[in-house]
Amino acid sequence: MIRLRNVTKMYSNSVVVLRDLNLDIDTGEALFVVGDSGSGKSTFLKLITKEEEVTSGSIEVFGNDVVKMKKKDIPYYRRTMGIVFQDFRIIENMTVFQNVELAMRICRSSTSYIKKRVPYVLSLFSIEDKAYRYPCELSGGEKQRVGLARAIVNNPKLIIADEPTGNVDPSTSYEIIDLLSQINKRGTTVVVVTHDVSVMDKFLSFRVIEIGNHGIQRDSAKLVS
Repeated sequence: MIRLRNVTKMYSNSVVVLRDLNLDIDTGEALFVVGDSGSGKSTFLKLITKEEEVTSGSIEVFGNDVVKMKKKDIPYYRRTMGIVFQDFRIIENMTVFQNVELAMRICRSSTSYIKKRVPYVLSLFSIEDKAYRYPCELSGGEKQRVGLARAIVNNPKLIIADEPTGNVDPSTSYEIIDLLSQINKRGTTVVVVTHDVSVMDKFLSFRVIEIGNHGIQRDSAKLVS
């Protein structure tokens, strides 16, 4: 479970982004996080990943006290999650295989396991035939599939996707969210920041959290409870 209690985030210029935010995300849940530009959606994700520090409040992620976490423990904590970026962030001078393999190398997986695991994960996203291509040879949708493959290759408990459909066309947007939905159905908790209403309307199994005015303005789980 992910639990935020009375979370406030204020920047050094006294700008308050989030104030007294409270939220529970159950293990295995799928969540859309929406809101206007500047509402605090990305800050919300960065607090969970420990890229930003809270001003006050508490955050617990699968038993980890994120606020009190020591700096030396942060890299190990982040290895328990997979992160998908809007701008892909795949390494241009590495092949698809090498990009996905790198995530496993960082976690010190054995070479024999990597050789089995990477082709399997690439096949899940129908890009096994692109294994030895470079990013410059891929479409935007294919690059995002590489990002998804890299995110799940270490079997994370949590997938965080920050605007994963922002740089792809509408049909590919649907495919990306559908892949995230399939990952969720295997038991992985999925949190997606998006502004894409069209995909939200097609994936009604996702809980929708709207952030605005420094807090949660709408929670679809509470609307139907």
